[in-house]
Amino acid sequence: MSFYLYIILAYLIVLTVFNFLRARKVKSQEDFQVAGRSLKWQVMVFTLICTWIGSGTFISGAEFASKAGFSALWLAAGAWVGIILIYFLAAKIHTFGQYTVGDVLEVRYGPAARLFGAIALILSFVSIVSYQFVAGGFILNVITDGKISESTGTLIAAAFVILFTTIGGMVAIAYTDLPNGIIIVLACLIAVPFVISAAGGLPAAKAALEPGYFAVVNNQFGAHPWLKAIGYFLSTMFLLLGVQSMYQKFYSAKSAKDAKKAVAWWTVGTIFVETIVVVIAVFAFSKLKGQIDLSVPKAGGKVVLMAAKQLVPAPVGVLLLAAACAVVISTGMNYLLSPSTTLMRDIYQRFLNKKADPKKMVALQKVLVVVVGVLAFLLATQLKSVLEMSFFAYTIYGVAITPALIAALAWKRATKAGGLASIISGTVVCVVFFILSKSKALIAAGKVPDGDPWGIPIIYPALIVSLAALIVFSLLTKKQTPEELEKFFPKK
Repeated sequence: MSFYLYIILAYLIVLTVFNFLRARKVKSQEDFQVAGRSLKWQVMVFTLICTWIGSGTFISGAEFASKAGFSALWLAAGAWVGIILIYFLAAKIHTFGQYTVGDVLEVRYGPAARLFGAIALILSFVSIVSYQFVAGGFILNVITDGKISESTGTLIAAAFVILFTTIGGMVAIAYTDLPNGIIIVLACLIAVPFVISAAGGLPAAKAALEPGYFAVVNNQFGAHPWLKAIGYFLSTMFLLLGVQSMYQKFYSAKSAKDAKKAVAWWTVGTIFVETIVVVIAVFAFSKLKGQIDLSVPKAGGKVVLMAAKQLVPAPVGVLLLAAACAVVISTGMNYLLSPSTTLMRDIYQRFLNKKADPKKMVALQKVLVVVVGVLAFLLATQLKSVLEMSFFAYTIYGVAITPALIAALAWKRATKAGGLASIISGTVVCVVFFILSKSKALIAAGKVPDGDPWGIPIIYPALIVSLAALIVFSLLTKKQTPEELEKFFPKK
């Protein structure tokens, strides 16, 4: 077995022991779900980076960069704009002081909005967790030179993510993210000059790749390149603006000031890491493209992992592989905790057992973490492309939850009917177009170029319908009273 494997396994064992120790501090539901609302901004910065920088960056982003070059930054740039916008809401989100996005939706739009929002969130987050598991399988397959198959690696990754999340919830996640976040930033910083040098620098990369790899938008990028690029931008921006994993971190902050300061540094860290990963992927692909068949599903997603083994010194390679492992573990944990929290808070505790015993709630949520984790693993076994699944997961959450959520926090004229209509219509349109993208009849007729029905990325019809429903239904129904809005817009 490769020495890379032993080092990675040793790191995972250390994290396991660390999580067991931290889990001893979990005494209540609040500890498990929001770390007792005690996180300082220094801890929050790295846990926010780890929540967002997952296999969607290291695997999906690499797969995207292998096909579209620097156009892949459109996918990342949506998140950057989203973070900047959320900076202005961070303190308000913390002050609201709940556990889930569903708490916000119900207070503003009623119980039905909470329920339908929970359904959209679970669909999205189970999808996100599934490709974290797949990414883990990639990593173990590459570092063992194929001795561990991708399917076995996926199972091992799933086991570790489920174990870590079950042990300590948000307490384990936040303090696991601290060393993981440091490793991710260091690995990217140290690895990039070695990869560029091994590829022969910019002149050699330009000679090896088609001009489109260095264009603002690659002309080979879908049936309508600009439409697709902006679609990726919008999907990541709307996901980040409303993603529950981030809101749980804001609720976990020690103070509103800590939440806002953490977001400022999170912006810097995310822009740095996501840009560097795309740079590594493009230069590595220019050197290794003879070993990567892009016609094979998911093949492009391995380029950063291959660079870690072939293009950099062994110590740097270990650090880069550890970073890839860290993002899978951290992001998987974050997105696994959220749907289980939603099931507990937004369905079980809200509609089935309002007076549930707090200790039993923690035990039940741990069971739900395992159940959701198993469902995500089963989905992972059917996954063909990390990039495709990440785009769907981002889109369904971004169109179903985010418009109503942001309106709840920032638009006084939004009403219960508008919020509910937005959530339901966004979810339905997104699911319908996803099903159409898999239609054998449409595919055979050439009506689904690059996975988009009639060449139209899912984000456009779904977002247009969701926003239209929010605005039209709100304007056609009665305004909410000042008393109903007091929680969100307190009188000065």
